[in-house]
Amino acid sequence: MIHRTVEQLLVQYSREFRALAVVGPRQSGKTTLVRSVFAHKPYISLENPDELLLASSDPRAFLNRYLGGAVIDEAQRVPALFSYLQQILDETSEDGLFILTGSNNFLLQQSVTQSLAGRIGYVDLLPLSYNEINSLGLPALSTNQLILQGCYPEIYDKQRSHLIWYPAYIRTYVERDVKLLRNIDNTLLFTRFIQLCAGRIGQQLSVSALSNECGIDVKTVQAWLSILQSSYIIHLLPPHFKNFKKRVVKTPKLYFTDTGLACSLLGIRSENEVSTSHFRGALFENYVVNELLKHKFNTGSPVNLYYWRDSLGVEIDLLLDTGQSLYPIEIKASQTFQESHLKPMLRWQHISGISHGLLLYDGEQEFDRQDSVNVRNWRSIADSVANI
Repeated sequence: MIHRTVEQLLVQYSREFRALAVVGPRQSGKTTLVRSVFAHKPYISLENPDELLLASSDPRAFLNRYLGGAVIDEAQRVPALFSYLQQILDETSEDGLFILTGSNNFLLQQSVTQSLAGRIGYVDLLPLSYNEINSLGLPALSTNQLILQGCYPEIYDKQRSHLIWYPAYIRTYVERDVKLLRNIDNTLLFTRFIQLCAGRIGQQLSVSALSNECGIDVKTVQAWLSILQSSYIIHLLPPHFKNFKKRVVKTPKLYFTDTGLACSLLGIRSENEVSTSHFRGALFENYVVNELLKHKFNTGSPVNLYYWRDSLGVEIDLLLDTGQSLYPIEIKASQTFQESHLKPMLRWQHISGISHGLLLYDGEQEFDRQDSVNVRNWRSIADSVANI
């Protein structure tokens, strides 16, 4: 079994809350994680038709079998359970009683908000981080290989072919998960929509452009984007609005939760195709942004990530808002450091009056500059941001 960094956080939260919700994309390893950490608890999957029928038809009888607590997988499939769980949790003083998992964040959050607010802790589990992959003792993987293969545990744990696994994942997602949120008849058009999103990785989101290119109205685009976010296919990086006496862009940037999935949607099939693709820079940026997001989730840190861009096109790829200060991070796919890489950051420093910063790139040379900018290889990202 693959050791997950978030295990420590999960144990900590189980001592702080009466129930836990572990959420994340399908196949990110939620079930394996909770069954390992909470091996002493009964495990029930609501993907099982018999369990689903009992939970739906008689929630009280279903829960009465597990008064000592349980792990309930895909709990969002039976929203009625949460009202009965509320009573159980209100009458107990035991922490970590029920562990719920879900791959549909919208449905789970909706049920939790209505019934379990204040009684439940949230843990987000994304696919494997680089450090988790690196701990498996596999032959060293190049950056392009990591981008291409993505980070889903099954790719590494069971040595699956990314060329076979990702198309099957997309098909299952469209045919099963999407219909839980919204009944979309034209699945081919929806798949085309996801492909168009993949072509916009690292770009500012333009709802009108997606509407025109896909041939659907703006409201449908917004609804479909919401579906992709709720099911952890994409995530949006918000802009930081602080003005610094400059006009700033207020449109989020679009990223995929996994670059392997994005490569499959873009038709990129080999490491060589990654290296020669005009999407390579965007995919690299997406991978590094995901690494930082995983670090935040795995340590239970606030997700205080933004980007910044003014009306003249000066852009900072990532801003960490610590509450006390803003910390700029530039991401470059190059293996060779060049002074030009720092032009946006130095310009931003002049505008903001903030002197520190971090450049993450694909090169091996690491050093600290006199202008307080640290240059690091992206693989050291967890250590680089640990004390920010």
